[in-house]
Amino acid sequence: MIKKILIANRGEIAVRIVRACAEMGVKSVAVYAEPDRYALHVKKADEAYSLGPDTVAGYLNAHRLVNLAKAAGCDALHPGYGFLSENPELADICARRGVYFIGPTSEVIHKMGDKTEARNAMTAAGIPVTPGSDGNVANLEEALSISEKVGYPIMLKATAGGGGRGIRKCDSANDLKRNYERVISEATKAFGQSDVFIEKFIENPKHIEVQILADQHGNAIHLFERDCSIQRRHQKLVEIAPSPQLTDEQRDMLGELAVKAALAVGYTNAGTVEFLLDKNENFYFMEMNTRLQVEHPITEVITGVDIVQEQIRIASGLKLKYSQEQIIKRGYAIEFRINAEDPKNDFLPSFGKINRYFAAGGPGVRTDGAIYSGYTIPPYYDSMCAKLIVWALDWDAVLDRAERALNDITVAGVKTTIPYHLEILKSAEFQAGKFDTSFVAEHPELINYSVRHSNREMAAAVGAAIAASMGL
Repeated sequence: MIKKILIANRGEIAVRIVRACAEMGVKSVAVYAEPDRYALHVKKADEAYSLGPDTVAGYLNAHRLVNLAKAAGCDALHPGYGFLSENPELADICARRGVYFIGPTSEVIHKMGDKTEARNAMTAAGIPVTPGSDGNVANLEEALSISEKVGYPIMLKATAGGGGRGIRKCDSANDLKRNYERVISEATKAFGQSDVFIEKFIENPKHIEVQILADQHGNAIHLFERDCSIQRRHQKLVEIAPSPQLTDEQRDMLGELAVKAALAVGYTNAGTVEFLLDKNENFYFMEMNTRLQVEHPITEVITGVDIVQEQIRIASGLKLKYSQEQIIKRGYAIEFRINAEDPKNDFLPSFGKINRYFAAGGPGVRTDGAIYSGYTIPPYYDSMCAKLIVWALDWDAVLDRAERALNDITVAGVKTTIPYHLEILKSAEFQAGKFDTSFVAEHPELINYSVRHSNREMAAAVGAAIAASMGL
C-alpha cells in the first residue's frame, strides 16, 4: 500500500487529497509557489516544500516535482486536476523513477489527450462519435472541404485542447477562414501543439459525463453520470448527479458505453467519459478526461464511494473495492462552483483578501474549499475558491436545500458567483430539470440580481473599516 504521497497541485483539490490521505493513514506532502506560502493545503499537509518564487513554473516542472517526491521519501504522486494532471510526461517520469503515478499510464494519457486518437479509438470500440474529420486537418483548404461535407456549423478544435481553450464555432466558410489561424495560434500557445480537427457542431446539446473507475486487473465500473450542461463559454458552473434529464434506460446505456470505452483503451484509475446528447436523443462521445474531475464530490455523495481513496488503492495495485452491482445511486446532488468573479462585470476575476468566510453547513451540505478568513486569493491561478455540494433524497428537496446553503455561505471581501447561482435556482427551466448548454447564454437576465448584505456581512465590513482606520 502507498505510504506517502506528494500532491503536485494547489488549492481546494490539494486540500481534498490531504484529507483522503489522513483517513487512510497515508502521509501527505504539499508543494507551493511563493504566493501559496500561506495557502490552506500547505497548512493541512504533513509536510510542505517550496517550489520557489515563480508563480506557476514550479507547478509545471515535471522533473522537479518527481525529484521533490523522491527527496521527501514519497512513493506516489497525485496530480489533482489542471496543471500537469493530464501530462503524459509526468506519468512517464514517475514510472521511470519508481514513483506511483495516481492516474492512468502515460500511454493512455497521451492517446486520450490527443482528441483525434481518442475519436479513432472510440470508433474502433463501437462508441458513437460526432461526425467530423478522421484526423487532424493539414491546412485551411482541407478544413474547408471537410466542413462542406459535414455541414455547417462546425467546431474547429485544438487536438491537445481542454478547458474551453483552442475551440471555435464556425457558422460558415468565412467564419472558418477567419478562425483557422486564430485557433492554431491559441493551441500552440496554450498546449505547445498546433494540430486541429473538425467536428460537427451539435446545436444546444446536453453535456453528460460518466464517472468510471478501473483497476490494474481488468475490472472497470461506472459510478453513474453527472449533468454538466450549465456552463459559460465551455466552463462549467453547476453540475448535477445524476442527471434529472435522463431515463433509466439512457443511464444504463451510457454507463455501459463508458465502461466499454475504458476497457477498450486499457484505462486504469479514475476518469470520465464525456458525451453530448442532441435534440433527437442521440449520444455522441466527446472526450475522455484522464484525471480526477472538479465535480467528483457530487458522485461521491450519491454513491458513498470516496473516489480519491479509490484512486490511491488502485495505484497501489489493489483490485476495485466495489463491483458494479454494489454501486447504488441515492438522491440528487448539485455542485456550485464558488468563483471569485463578478458576474455583473462579464465574470471578471475578483482576487483579493477575504475579510470573512463562513462555510455552509447542516444536513446534506458539504463545502470543499481552500479559503479562510484573512486569506488573500492570488491573481495567478484559477478563480474558483470553493465548491458547495448539496444533497437530498429528491429533486425538489435538493433545490430547497441548495437555496438555503447558498444563503448560508459567506465570502466577504471579494465578489463571487454566489448570487448568480441563486438566480439560476429561481429559473423555471432549472427547477423543471430541463436545460442544455445554451442555458446561460439564453438567460442574460440572471445577472440582474440585487446584492443583499446580511447583518453578519455588514458587521464584518464595519469591523474591517474600524481595524483599517486604527492601523490594525
